[in-house]
Amino acid sequence: MESWRGIGAMARASGLTVSALRFYDGAGVLGPAYVDPRSGYRSYAPEQLVVARLVASLRRVGMPLAGIREVLAHRHDPDAVDALLAGHLHRLEQGVAAARRELSTVRDLLAPEENPMTPTTVTVDATALAAALRTVRFAVGSDPGFPVLHGVLLDVGPDVLTVVATDRYRLAVATVPVLALDGPARSVVVPPDLPAGDGVLRVDDDSVTVGGTAHPLVEGAFPDHRRLLPAPSDHGVAVEAAELRAAVAAGGTRRVAGAEVTVLAVDGAGRLVVGAGHEGVGVNAEFLLEAVDAGGAGPLRLELDGPLAPVALRSADAFSLLMPVRLDAEPAPTP
Repeated sequence: MESWRGIGAMARASGLTVSALRFYDGAGVLGPAYVDPRSGYRSYAPEQLVVARLVASLRRVGMPLAGIREVLAHRHDPDAVDALLAGHLHRLEQGVAAARRELSTVRDLLAPEENPMTPTTVTVDATALAAALRTVRFAVGSDPGFPVLHGVLLDVGPDVLTVVATDRYRLAVATVPVLALDGPARSVVVPPDLPAGDGVLRVDDDSVTVGGTAHPLVEGAFPDHRRLLPAPSDHGVAVEAAELRAAVAAGGTRRVAGAEVTVLAVDGAGRLVVGAGHEGVGVNAEFLLEAVDAGGAGPLRLELDGPLAPVALRSADAFSLLMPVRLDAEPAPTP
């Protein structure tokens, strides 16, 4: 029979360092099975080795602490683990794509004579662009400490123009198919009232020109929205926009941290339950209704992944992410 291990032996067998084992113990992820009350000597049971190796593997691929906890909590549910790993892989892939674009910009900045900034002209359907800008405006920030969030991100790719706004408590994303692209992919922050014009936008170093009028870019580094975008979740429910509005109105709200908060949950039959008297995910009711309005009149998909996970709201052409409100504490903005 395999024997118990001290912390040094567990470190050697698992691939985690001694300091990492102590950290995960303090974080409540993986603690020793027994601690000698007099010597403080830590002992790990044989069955904990596979858990430690799992933590080590997840750590090597950059899984955040909350994600590691989720995987361990569902490690006997293959479907749940597959969904968690797929979501993390999706975020990694988005991060790599963003890093490639950023490094390309770095090369241009390091050698401007050899790599002059090339203007980008993108052509999209003007009606679709106007709708995308209108869809995300509800999430534009107003905090004077974060002036870049007063604008809207235009992320121009070869096939899709992604429009993003966030105030750190909510994130709104809409996409518009690119009809034509002349020049490199670009990401710029523009004023939220940017007109759609005829759908032709010329992006230069310090402005975007629409319909012959140049609009200055908003300065600053916009948050990387890609790392916040979750993969589609299995914990979702389809709902009509009008039904969700009516459910919020009928279910009432509770006052939390100076805001009116409604509570969202899914019952055992897979039906959405909305109302202040229920247990579930707390969300700012005003923010939720604004996101519902932004999603349009069609069918929506509401995704709930736990009381501390952001609430995702998807429609055919838009996506909103709302930070949850802890029902016993102040809401925390995203980093």
